[in-house]
Amino acid sequence: MRFTDTLPIPSAAALAHSAQLVERLQHKIHQHGGAISFYEFMQTALYEPGLGYYVAGLRKIGAEGDFVTAPEISPLFSHSIANQCAQLLTELPNSSILELGAGSGRMAAQILLRLEQLACLPEYYFILDLSPDLQARQRETLAADVPHLLSKVQWLNRLPTAPFQGVILANEVLDAMPVELFTVTDAGIATVQVVAQPEGFSFTTDDSQQAADIEKLLANDLVLPYTSEFNPALAAWIHSLADCLAAGALLLIDYGYERADYYQPERNQGTLVCHYQHRVHANPLIYPGLQDITASVDFTAVAEASLAAGLDLAGYTTQAAFLLNCGLEDLFIAALQTNPQASYHLAQQIRTLSLPAEMGERFKVMALTKGFTPPLLGFRLGDRQHRL
Repeated sequence: MRFTDTLPIPSAAALAHSAQLVERLQHKIHQHGGAISFYEFMQTALYEPGLGYYVAGLRKIGAEGDFVTAPEISPLFSHSIANQCAQLLTELPNSSILELGAGSGRMAAQILLRLEQLACLPEYYFILDLSPDLQARQRETLAADVPHLLSKVQWLNRLPTAPFQGVILANEVLDAMPVELFTVTDAGIATVQVVAQPEGFSFTTDDSQQAADIEKLLANDLVLPYTSEFNPALAAWIHSLADCLAAGALLLIDYGYERADYYQPERNQGTLVCHYQHRVHANPLIYPGLQDITASVDFTAVAEASLAAGLDLAGYTTQAAFLLNCGLEDLFIAALQTNPQASYHLAQQIRTLSLPAEMGERFKVMALTKGFTPPLLGFRLGDRQHRL
């Protein structure tokens, strides 16, 4: 994955698909008097029914897509998470797992296989995913990799209405939630909006009605002009999960920072990036529906929203520390014993998952619990709650 200003030209079919979404966005802008919030633009670009990036029939994950997630890199990632799940499933009998945004289904299959090895299978493995295309791909993956466990898997269209007991998993879900952009200049704080021009979409600004709330996030010595973002739907999302969870844990794995680092003065371009065919670039206004748009996670905001929703903050650490606490080293040794010829590839996988220059430091893991008090395996060493 590399940061670039030069992108591959989409196919004619892809451009035709994007043109439909461009027309939809132009209509929304016209309906709103000539401008929409960036949040509305990003929401539409990613999730517009039948057209948005995450819900249209485009290959997104893996070598043929736009990015690669940790479960696609190595099964040892999922097996480590399974070890953490096993602790909770053992302590809470008759519990289930609910995975939000399950991608290709690879992590679900790998977790189920590891839990089967541990004789600790959940009652059910629920998957909640908004993309019909990804749901179909998940069914294919699970049918191929764990056909004997397919009866454990159920797909949901919404959060369970009955109280849920067990583990809720969200790997790279928060970064895909739409954000609001704002900018700070000598004139003050303004939100960023999107307008339609003959040559394409462009940004404009509007005096922010949320200036006081935004100002609370920021340091006093900003390097102006300063642009960043925040997630306006975060609190409601956390509350919905807290209401759903009767007892157990919510495990969030994503790239992000504590607030002081997220809004540090030198990070004056924010964290918003786009992924297209394994290129990373900074223009979210091109190719609507064809590219991923993401922003890093403010984990301090997640912790605040979680406490307000009645959840307990049970742990916060780097991905590297979490995986090591969950037995990554032992899993690596066992994999070597099973397949010694794969030693180089296994070592490369471990480096990608755990080295600071790769995913080890940039990705964080946060555990939120309800009705569950035992210390969690994944946070025995290296807990960073004090940095939030």
